[in-house]
Amino acid sequence: MVMHMFFPPMLLQYANNNEPFDDEKYYAQLKLDGIRLLVSNMDSLNLYTKNLNVTSRFPELHSPPISRGTIIDCELIVVDPATGHPDFEACLARFNSKKAMHEVSACAFDILYYRGENVMDRPLEQRLELLENDLKENERFSRARCFNGSAVQLFQIIKSAGLEGLVLKRKDSRYLSRKKPCEPGVKGIRTSQWLKVLNYDLAHDIRIMGYSKKDNRWLIGREEGNWFKPLGTMELGITAAHRRIVWPRMQRSIVREDKNFIYVDPISSLSCSVKHRGFYKSGLMRLPVLEKIHN
Repeated sequence: MVMHMFFPPMLLQYANNNEPFDDEKYYAQLKLDGIRLLVSNMDSLNLYTKNLNVTSRFPELHSPPISRGTIIDCELIVVDPATGHPDFEACLARFNSKKAMHEVSACAFDILYYRGENVMDRPLEQRLELLENDLKENERFSRARCFNGSAVQLFQIIKSAGLEGLVLKRKDSRYLSRKKPCEPGVKGIRTSQWLKVLNYDLAHDIRIMGYSKKDNRWLIGREEGNWFKPLGTMELGITAAHRRIVWPRMQRSIVREDKNFIYVDPISSLSCSVKHRGFYKSGLMRLPVLEKIHN
């Protein structure tokens, strides 16, 4: 029986109104656009996402520059050579297939075990010192930097550069997780000690083009010339009150259906404002969140 040294990663909450703030009690770090990864270099090496042991998928990460008995919390990323920014689509493609020709790297931002000692109850500022002391950076592994100065000004730079966002962490925060290791897939603890501020774009006049038969997702699209371009599905931000507003209009404008969706006439449907994280190369909107329905 394999003994996993997996601890559910500590999770972020949204900052109030998704707005940055300046406070000397907090560290500010870039939020990297990738996949959460625990590198556990205990009796054996294991690489974990929140839900899976993915050790076999990333042989290029099998020699982490950390001591035996150390567990680090990282972001798995693929860097776009043209922009120097993390490319989430490329990272996801590499995650799903070793045949995808993308080079992955891991950027470490915390440490759970240090040379055999559980350090999760130490304050973050001490853990970062241990991480700096133990991890020797190379082409595959790096450390996230903490920024001095104004987090508000830093976020403006992040927005201008088109990066994912900002993380604000209390300097005295402990690493909140389970006391004992467990199987991957156990949900982590979300806490206001760690906050995220995401760089959202806002899109107006997004049309509802249908709804799922199986869950609460809506099909959305945007008018382009004399047709409506599909933008994918939206689930985030939709409340019961929103569904009550939209339901009568959608029922009056049904045009067809298949096994998964009911399609409505977008011209007759309500429009809405949506915040989102840009677009995939396919043209679909990434992580749309309903902001407002327009009558």
